[in-house]
Amino acid sequence: KVPVLIVSFFQHALNSGIRRYHVAPVLCQRAKVAMSHFEPNEHINYEKLEKNINIVRKRLDRPLTLSEKIVYGHLDDPEKQEIERGKTYLRLRPDRVAMQDATAQMAMLQFISSGLPKVAVPSTIHCDHLIEAQLGGEKDLRRAKDINQEVYNFLATAGAKYGVGFWKPGSGIIHQIILENYSYPGVMLIGTDSHTPNGGGLGGICIGVGGADAVDVMAGIPWELKCPKVIGVKLTGKLSGWSSPKDVILKVAGILTVKGGTGAIIEYHGPGVDSISCTGMATICNMGAEIGATTSIFPYNARMKKYLGKTGRADIAALADEFQQHLVPDSGCQYDQVIEINLSELKPHINGPFTPDLAHPVSDIGAVAEKEGWPLDIRVGLIGSCTNSSYEDMGRSAAVAKQALAHGLKCKSKFTITPGSEQIRATIERDGYAQILRDVGGLVLANACGPCIGQWDRKDIKKGEKNTIVTSYNRNFTGRNDANPETHAFVTSPEIVTALSIAGTLKFNPETDYLTGADGKKFKLEAPDADELPKLEFDPGQDTYQYPPRDGSGQHVDVSPTSQRLQLLEPFDKWDGKDLEDMLILIKVKGKCTTDHISAAGPWLKFRGHLDNISNNLLIGAINIENGKANSVRNALTQEFGPVPDTARYYKKMGVKWAVIGDENYGEGSSREHAALEPRHLGGRVIITKSFARIHETNLKKQGLLPLTFADPADYNKIHPVDKLSIVGLADFAPGKPLKCIIKHPNGSQETIMLNHTFNESQIEWFQAGSALNRMKELQQKSG
Repeated sequence: KVPVLIVSFFQHALNSGIRRYHVAPVLCQRAKVAMSHFEPNEHINYEKLEKNINIVRKRLDRPLTLSEKIVYGHLDDPEKQEIERGKTYLRLRPDRVAMQDATAQMAMLQFISSGLPKVAVPSTIHCDHLIEAQLGGEKDLRRAKDINQEVYNFLATAGAKYGVGFWKPGSGIIHQIILENYSYPGVMLIGTDSHTPNGGGLGGICIGVGGADAVDVMAGIPWELKCPKVIGVKLTGKLSGWSSPKDVILKVAGILTVKGGTGAIIEYHGPGVDSISCTGMATICNMGAEIGATTSIFPYNARMKKYLGKTGRADIAALADEFQQHLVPDSGCQYDQVIEINLSELKPHINGPFTPDLAHPVSDIGAVAEKEGWPLDIRVGLIGSCTNSSYEDMGRSAAVAKQALAHGLKCKSKFTITPGSEQIRATIERDGYAQILRDVGGLVLANACGPCIGQWDRKDIKKGEKNTIVTSYNRNFTGRNDANPETHAFVTSPEIVTALSIAGTLKFNPETDYLTGADGKKFKLEAPDADELPKLEFDPGQDTYQYPPRDGSGQHVDVSPTSQRLQLLEPFDKWDGKDLEDMLILIKVKGKCTTDHISAAGPWLKFRGHLDNISNNLLIGAINIENGKANSVRNALTQEFGPVPDTARYYKKMGVKWAVIGDENYGEGSSREHAALEPRHLGGRVIITKSFARIHETNLKKQGLLPLTFADPADYNKIHPVDKLSIVGLADFAPGKPLKCIIKHPNGSQETIMLNHTFNESQIEWFQAGSALNRMKELQQKSG
């Protein structure tokens, strides 16, 4: 096998450009296979995974799901770790960390504060969030490099100093880069972005976290995760026609809703899995973030092996083949819930507007839109993003566009294309897909997140104008793409976006409806077909990776004290040992409150490295139940209404502690820990809700805040914005022990309600220390 492996490697290296690969690991003994081409001395350790799995299987005495195998295979102490799905907290040792540039700023600032000299595990930074879509790829990239030079320099030098690989702006979207280079079957990877689960398309447990969690792993500290439940999605049948992998997750989102996956890993299995390409599996896992899932995963199969080979990692595939029994679920394993989907019966879906779980068959959306009063005319269609920018996605979209061009048609809607990586961009340019999409009216944007995260300088409408857009993105919260609350955003597959953009209306069903060609004749679009991978090797495009030096100790990291973009962190104050008494309520939130509402993206991205400046967007999108308005709350000390951040700053100046009251699934959406850092920075102490999204709840704990939930959700109605709150019992704060909340009404009356929490012992220590980072530094000092 070894000679074949070597020949395969050299053949691919010659075809794709030898600069991208390291020969050394291939010549090592068979078991020594590098985790990536960029880290030849960091090897995959399936032997340890196997050992841990065997220990846990013997202890539990039952078959294991694939999710359990990989998660438990990364336990810090598999012999003694208490394991109960949905209950216990696991101490884990992830293999690597990935950070996108918007979140990496705060993560690296926290790592600098830790005082450690170098990261303990392979880590990377990816510059994808700060590039605004405006004029087109090259122009937008040049502009971004100029505007963000200070931030890019900070990330590059911090990476060099602390041993972190740096993917320069223009490289592509973090999740596509990970799929192409870093994810592999059985890996445990954590990333500072909620769509990190994309890597599950290659059989890895890839989990989105806040920056403080990433710092734990980079510092070599065991990472804590509540033992996930496992929801099984059994796939039967086979995808065909206009149905695509995107339709699987759009269907699942409709079934589970935006919080149905909370606390669980979604594990896909069954005979239908083999009809989905590797990148299609990644699409499904990527959007699992929209149902609140911890992550999503597929079992290792031939489609993954094919993708690994095409991306220059045949050695990893060969090793995975040897350990395949640990990369698939055990026969007879039990899931906490099972959903079954027959892919042969699955129809194309489109979800929205305003929430990614409002699912509709494409055949129904026109009638539904008419009934609901949603605009039928599509102003813009947008394809690409971390969810759908694979070679196959672009090929299927080009196949639709080519048919329209053959009949003399172009898109009636504006149309944009976002390549997921430099490798995808270069390859679709070489193979003609990009030109076909341009010919039909498309504008190719930079290899970056762009409009998906609000980085879109949109000019075709005015703010407040009611309009419809369709995208192949993953998230469609109010105002997310263009900051316009009246934009009705719908999420679907790239090929459906392309077809709808050609037709220009939601009332078009490509499966049944006809278009009129330039010659006046009617024609029907045929279901698109495209190669899942290029026939030739991928074109790597420009070299955009910066290796960290072997010794970065002499590297200088520059943070100017007068910078408006970057700010070194000051430790948060420790708990004073007392109950939290007579807190004011900053805002009682009505309805959905995502991380976009708590800490908006778009133009605010430029302040992600400056905590004080970005805190000026705190909760500006949340709806105040008192007046039904956004960014307008009553100042309890002056009785005047004003912006939320200004009111919080006033309370902080006056030495007054405050709380936020929230509704269901508070903090849904992005992993951005700024939504936890900002309230802590401006004097917040407690967030009380009906329920939390997983990542946000953890982020709040990490920063020394108290995320608490109503023991009786109806008690949400007992608290009014003018009340004062006291949290009592903190001296006896313990895992599983409820806390009391005394509500003091303005008329002098009081009532007591019970609040639950999910803190374990170490998380209580985070609260007492003021933050998890403070606690880390305390432990370092004790250990010397």
